[in-house]
Amino acid sequence: MAAPSQDPSLERHFKGHRDAVTCVDFSLNTKHLASGSMDSTLMIWHMKPQSRAYRFTGHKDAVTCVNFSPSGHLLASGSRDKTVRIWVPNVKGESTVFRAHTATVRSVHFCSDGQSLVTASDDKTVKVWSTHRQRFLFSLTQHINWVRCAKFSPDGRLIVSASDDKTVKLWDKTSRECIHSYCEHGGFVTYVDFHPSGTCIAAAGMDNTVKVWDARTHRLLQHYQLHSAAVNALSFHPSGNYLITASSDSTLKILDLMEGRLLYTLHGHQGPATTVAFSRTGEYFASGGSDEQVMVWKSNFDIVDYGDMKARRPPPLTSSSGTLTVSILEQRLTLTEDRLKQCLENQQLIMQRTPP
Repeated sequence: MAAPSQDPSLERHFKGHRDAVTCVDFSLNTKHLASGSMDSTLMIWHMKPQSRAYRFTGHKDAVTCVNFSPSGHLLASGSRDKTVRIWVPNVKGESTVFRAHTATVRSVHFCSDGQSLVTASDDKTVKVWSTHRQRFLFSLTQHINWVRCAKFSPDGRLIVSASDDKTVKLWDKTSRECIHSYCEHGGFVTYVDFHPSGTCIAAAGMDNTVKVWDARTHRLLQHYQLHSAAVNALSFHPSGNYLITASSDSTLKILDLMEGRLLYTLHGHQGPATTVAFSRTGEYFASGGSDEQVMVWKSNFDIVDYGDMKARRPPPLTSSSGTLTVSILEQRLTLTEDRLKQCLENQQLIMQRTPP
């Protein structure tokens, strides 16, 4: 599989926060980028050069998470002040606020239909809300420590959550039951997300690792130990071929999921890289750090038009119709898993043959 046509490059450098940047997210049309900070503010950055940025105030403590609604007309944020705010991301910066949890809100995420919102908190719960008037719907309560992250699946039927209890839990939204607990992490699990196909999940941990599981068979498909410090965030490229990670070792890393290998290590932040996110088209990705900086990078993947969305990625493995198929991805992930298993078996044989 071909590598990107050229290395990812730093496109823009935004300065405006007065403390560590905790979260970033692009709007649907990639015209705006939202960031939250320990300085208790949200910033909305225009991707067009020389455009004015907006600073939104309202939270009484650190802003820990931001997420644009699927339409881009709303922006949700969570805070250490235990509240969630729903903003209209325009020059007025109007918002509604509700007390969502009894402790810090760590994560907010809109469902793909825009009708509901999932939140995660240090109060050990995951909660689901109706976007309209922020009406509480239900709680998921099986975690026994802080919940750092919770996300809806692309089809909105599942929820995945990551916790300081060292587990990742997969939930059925309709039955509200925990389908499976993934317990392979050796430390707090900091971040989790669904693959764009909805068939896999990836999680980052304080044990410096990233793990990818099949969400249907619950098998561990890939395991990466590439960082030298905690992995704080990750983001899938819309094509599903790549995963980018942000770590306290100050680096971002781009992983090739089809080949199961590291493609790039990016150095830009002075201090821990705390957050990272691809744009909805994959043309850009943004990162934030404890150095108060927000950086926007150009992916520089080859342009491929698939479906009704243009994204940048290397020439894909294709079916006869010319579209990337989930089955091919699964096949490649399985091959990678088999190769890993074979390598471990070979290593054991070598050790057995080696005289003491």
